[in-house]
Amino acid sequence: MENQLKETLNFIKGQGVENAVVGIILGTGLGGLVEKIEILKEISYDKIPHFPVSTVESHVGKLIYGKINGKTVIAMQGRFHYYEGYDMKQIAYPVKVLKNLGINYLLISNAAGAVNLAFKKSELMLITDHINMFPSNPLIGKNNNEEGPRFPDMSCAYNKKLNKLIEEIAQEKNITLRKGVYVSVPGPNLETRAEYKMLKLLGADAVGMSTVPEVIAANHLGLPCCAISVLTDECDPENLVPVALEEILAAATVAEPQITTLYVALIHRL
Repeated sequence: MENQLKETLNFIKGQGVENAVVGIILGTGLGGLVEKIEILKEISYDKIPHFPVSTVESHVGKLIYGKINGKTVIAMQGRFHYYEGYDMKQIAYPVKVLKNLGINYLLISNAAGAVNLAFKKSELMLITDHINMFPSNPLIGKNNNEEGPRFPDMSCAYNKKLNKLIEEIAQEKNITLRKGVYVSVPGPNLETRAEYKMLKLLGADAVGMSTVPEVIAANHLGLPCCAISVLTDECDPENLVPVALEEILAAATVAEPQITTLYVALIHRL
């Protein structure tokens, strides 16, 4: 893995990409933030040695290097999921790459279903904590003590400073921002009525199929991170209706300008 990482970094740095301040992972239907980047370089994932490749149709699969408000950023336009067949180390690998390219902060977005019935479709939820229901973990295996501790603390997985800034910005911009617990599941199927009831009992406010492996990796690396979910459907087990990907993407499109506003303003303050 260390040799692979060196080869990945050598290739990316050879394209003139390094010394970024902020890393951004853009989730399902949320690639619009790229329009706010003064792009200096784009690299397709399939050109990068040892880098996974997005297989989900709504994930473009590009590394975008440029500036937002004068700050150098690297954005992942598309992420990787367990249900695509990738293992946890592969899913978390880009976080390690971004950290080694110099980032000091990691901003994450995703599309999620609202388990908390007080939350509505196309609203944003700031993740304050998570429940991990994946059957594996990106840190399983021999630990590299130079990267982080064998048993990293997760008592504050989502950085308090970043979350506080996001809340302040949302208030200033009159953006409705929910706060809650995100639960990660393997997918790719959506949940049954009974599963939604169970997740609610566990304390989940939203459910999705990503983010947690990246957050675990970031905490292991000592990398401050935050995450915002776009709530794309309402998961009421008593009134459950089938949801198509097109509906999820449409809901994400409605919320995209708001999450873009929050993250652009946050980057300005970092």
